[in-house]
Amino acid sequence: NENLDLEAKTKRKDEIIRDYSIKSERIHTVNQLLKAYTLFEKDIEYIISEDGKVKIVDEQTGRVMEGRRYSDGLHQAIEAKENVKVEASTQTYATITLQNFFRMYHKLSGMTGTAETEAGEFWEIYKLDVITIPTNKPIIRNDKNDKLFKTKREKFKAVIESVNEYVNQGRPVLVGTTNVEISELLSRTLQQAGIKHNVLNAKQHKREADIVAEAGQAGTVTIATNMAGRGTDIKLGKGVTEAGGLAIIGTERHESRRVDRQLRGRAGRQGDPGSSEFFVSLEDDLMRLFGSERTAKIMDRMGFKDGEVIEHSFISTTVERAQKKVEENNFGIRKRLLEYDDVMNSQREVIYTRRKNALSGERLKVDISNMLEDVCGQLIASHQANKDYEEFTMDMLRIFAAESPFNEEQFLTGRLDDLTIELYNYLNKAHKRKAEAMANQTLPVLRNIYAERGQTIKNVVIPFTDGQKLIQVPVNLQQSIDTNGHSVAESFDKIMTLAIIDDAWKEHLREMDDLKQSVQNASLEQKDPLLIYKLEAFDLFQELLAKINKETLGMIFKGQIQTEDPNQVRQAPTPRKAPKLSENRGGSSNENDGKPDAHREAKKPEPVRVGDKVGRNDPCPCGSGKKYKQCHGK
Repeated sequence: NENLDLEAKTKRKDEIIRDYSIKSERIHTVNQLLKAYTLFEKDIEYIISEDGKVKIVDEQTGRVMEGRRYSDGLHQAIEAKENVKVEASTQTYATITLQNFFRMYHKLSGMTGTAETEAGEFWEIYKLDVITIPTNKPIIRNDKNDKLFKTKREKFKAVIESVNEYVNQGRPVLVGTTNVEISELLSRTLQQAGIKHNVLNAKQHKREADIVAEAGQAGTVTIATNMAGRGTDIKLGKGVTEAGGLAIIGTERHESRRVDRQLRGRAGRQGDPGSSEFFVSLEDDLMRLFGSERTAKIMDRMGFKDGEVIEHSFISTTVERAQKKVEENNFGIRKRLLEYDDVMNSQREVIYTRRKNALSGERLKVDISNMLEDVCGQLIASHQANKDYEEFTMDMLRIFAAESPFNEEQFLTGRLDDLTIELYNYLNKAHKRKAEAMANQTLPVLRNIYAERGQTIKNVVIPFTDGQKLIQVPVNLQQSIDTNGHSVAESFDKIMTLAIIDDAWKEHLREMDDLKQSVQNASLEQKDPLLIYKLEAFDLFQELLAKINKETLGMIFKGQIQTEDPNQVRQAPTPRKAPKLSENRGGSSNENDGKPDAHREAKKPEPVRVGDKVGRNDPCPCGSGKKYKQCHGK
């Protein structure tokens, strides 16, 4: 009865956990959908491309960020919102902030026309000074004061009138907007006014060079979103210099003074004439959020009516003050993000050093030796403290598939250091014996392949399994023969270590993302979320290293070549992806099963796979759960 009770409780517990995971996933999905509908607007944060894909628009440059997708299901939520094809969700394999990426360079410098406003950030983050170099020729551009209107409607009406006036003077006009939506609204308004123009935004980025080439011709009107002539000077056409040069019109002040200066800087290049002015309304986001209410009160007190405009240096100063507030706020956010990433960066360096060692193979033996020593020490310390010899022997079997080298009395009374050294030496010898056995097992088969097809085949693919996971290990045929089969064990250690590190790091990144979200609640307890994040992140990283060590050693000690008949050699598909661990359901994948041998020989020479033949109705070894003929055997 007790056993039945326990079984029922376990079953009920499993059901509750499963139900919770489904519900929490649904809540997460609903949260992401709410974000997609409320915080992300079409033609501002993203656009829908001609082929029906959601593409992210860079806030600063107005350009499409090809290949970028929002993480954590947000991109899928936006795709569902816009009723386009929902693509598969992505999993982050690597992450780094731009600041830490740039800090990796030994020498760091740059050149831009608009760094002066960000000098403080350059020093604080990178310890870089900003030096202003005088212009080659004096600037004669006329930078006019901002024009302030009460409403957006009046502002855009004034913009159209101003554009028309400049066109009649024979001057080219560049109209700067802050997003795609405003550029298209302005385009429709200019069409209604009968003014011919070009639009340069994220949707027309392919025509950028052609549009910029025309932008300096007399009477040409160009509307651009935050990308006015990046990296390209607008060359003035015939008679434009005499007419007054390029006229810059800003339809709104950007959050950053730097972006406004980039727009102004399109005119007056190399001593050319030109002018720039910004049209601002009290309904603009910047003025609404950061512009003082005092400005609106002054306008009301002075009795300003619809359509009337204030043009005074006081307005430009007010706007710049608002921009400075936003810049300080944004810098604070970036700095905080960097503080969080600094925690990740120290972890990243440890993992990537290990990965690099596995990739090159030079220090891999040292890393495996260190792993073995660490795990031996941890196992003995934890089980000796609990006086649990039985659990220790079970762990020895689970991780190393080996028996304990000492009896219960020796285990309980021995010194920790002595036991660790003895266990390490015992397992190290076992590892060497296994590598030797692996070489002896594979060498006859490899020699046979080399004798028969050595001229056409460079690599062979050997499937290894620990009974649960399967990994395909490519081995260089010539090198294997030269080393008498010893390079097989080295290749196995290398590929398997890489696969386990990648798999564990990927999951760790997801956990760190979740942690970053959850620690924000610490501020409600009057605690610093960053401090909690550092403490929790350290514990998570310790767990990650222990997991990598145990899984790596487990695969090294338990991994066997998956084959019943070592002499059975078959043609195999060329690996297209990095080696990956998959659930072992028997056999090894082979896309050519069921095809005549003549067809195989006619194909381009490919790596050979040493392993069992998979039947067409057997489960596919990739772990999909489908029959082989319906999966990789198609």
